[in-house]
Amino acid sequence: MGDETRGTQVTSSDAGPGAVALAANAIACQRSERWLFRDLSFSLAAGEALLLRGPNGSGKSSLLRLLAGLLPLAAGNLRWRGRELGTGAPEYRAELAYLGHLDALKPQLLLRENLQFWADLLGSTADLDEIVERVGLAHCADLPGQHLSAGQRRRFGLARLLLKPAPLWLLDEPTTALDAAGQELSLDLIDRHLAGGGIAVVSSHEPIAIARSRTLTLGAGGRNPS
Repeated sequence: MGDETRGTQVTSSDAGPGAVALAANAIACQRSERWLFRDLSFSLAAGEALLLRGPNGSGKSSLLRLLAGLLPLAAGNLRWRGRELGTGAPEYRAELAYLGHLDALKPQLLLRENLQFWADLLGSTADLDEIVERVGLAHCADLPGQHLSAGQRRRFGLARLLLKPAPLWLLDEPTTALDAAGQELSLDLIDRHLAGGGIAVVSSHEPIAIARSRTLTLGAGGRNPS
């Protein structure tokens, strides 16, 4: 229980002006009998990012899943555009994009078919060929999902982010399994998202350079926001 994060207030020395869009007030997450974090508060305005750091099991993925509405709050509340999020919060869910650890690929479908599936699901009219080219997957667009490498699967996840604009990006280790070019692509997409007024919450084991970002370290005392 000694590695939980408690009573953390995140602030930033590089936070630009703008109305708060996402705010967490004294939120808590409990898994089984263990508290991952309690009394956690932060706020983000348009164009800002929150970087989540911490060891395995510290609650980074759980916090992202909680923000995505996939886990329940054990305490506290979340507000989006000034409104407290209730059960389900369909309007909020429609404005976020979540990239987790799983690749969300059907192994028997071609990469292009997988992307079309997601485009249909999201009601996207984006140019799929342009997106595939942008994320560096044009050469394997006609390969089945099961034949893609780990890095190619991660690039597919980045492609899903481009299908439909979403103000809030929740990204769980988006640079994992990517080569240097893929990591540069990932960071460029995030920077462009923020420059356009988007918000991002990003977990990473490695230091990553994102402009106008705040850092929250979970676990092991986790009281060192910067």
